[in-house]
Amino acid sequence: MAEAISLFSGGLDSTLAILILKEQGINVTAIRFITPFEPDSNPLSDINDLNALSRRFDFNLDIYRIAEEFLEIVKHPKHGYGKNMNPCIDCRILMLKKAKEIMQETGADFIATGEVLGQRPMSQKKDMLYHIDKEADLTGNVLRPLCAGLLRKTIPEEKGIVKRDLLYSFSGRSRKPQMKLAKEFGLDKYPSPAGGCLLTDPIYSNKLRDLLAHKLSPAPKEIELLKIGRHFRLSPHCKIVVGRDKTENEIIQSLASDDDYILEIKEHGSPVVLIEGIATEEDIEKAAGICARYSDAKNMNEVKVSIIRKDEQQTMKVQPAADEFINAIRI
Repeated sequence: MAEAISLFSGGLDSTLAILILKEQGINVTAIRFITPFEPDSNPLSDINDLNALSRRFDFNLDIYRIAEEFLEIVKHPKHGYGKNMNPCIDCRILMLKKAKEIMQETGADFIATGEVLGQRPMSQKKDMLYHIDKEADLTGNVLRPLCAGLLRKTIPEEKGIVKRDLLYSFSGRSRKPQMKLAKEFGLDKYPSPAGGCLLTDPIYSNKLRDLLAHKLSPAPKEIELLKIGRHFRLSPHCKIVVGRDKTENEIIQSLASDDDYILEIKEHGSPVVLIEGIATEEDIEKAAGICARYSDAKNMNEVKVSIIRKDEQQTMKVQPAADEFINAIRI
């Protein structure tokens, strides 16, 4: 039986690509790559759903993390960025290179993706699809079942492994053809197409730019903290993250290291504030003022803020920070 490695996001298009190949009797292993820029703070939270999908439609599912390599292409994208910090072309090349390694290790015949010609402005133009395949050293070995009829024949088609007349010719941004096909396959639950990567979000991208401008090789927890809270830059060496609700407060506390300062107000409803980096006494006082500003004590003249670092604890009395100051240092 022919074997395919298929890039799999869990979305409609990548699922349909797998089902089209399954219909031709091809054994498919779906590859889900997890990057540091997943929208969910727990990127494995949807894996149970993906496992259920793979069991229902009888395909294999493997999960791979690509953190360090992905951060490098975010910092230095050969093909540039999209509107924000999204290196879409280099992202695709990296994932295909990784898929090629898996294909060679497993002896699979080819790679498939759920891409649709013209659906995305940067990475899904015809010439760019061919260029991406070439950069990944996979020319002719990447099959795109949803739009294959609009592209050159691939090696698996020429070899007769895949029947070209059973592939599709979808193009453009409309999802109606895919939704119709999903109904035919009995695929009734799938996510909406929006927001699969935080790098396309302008607010998140600003936070990431600031982090990379001040730290060339950020720690994983610093990347993770970008997903939550309000962020403020106190100095080139110091920033703070302010929790916006109970869940974010708990995440901040769980990600804090021994070298970080944790601030909160014990007597009132309060955010948890994390100070990252090298903080002066003045920085700590400013952070305490911001903590007070976002607490239930924001209208008080003076607020007592608890400051914890390692096993040491102190308190500091401060005035809540003024909005003008906060807006000036907000990232």
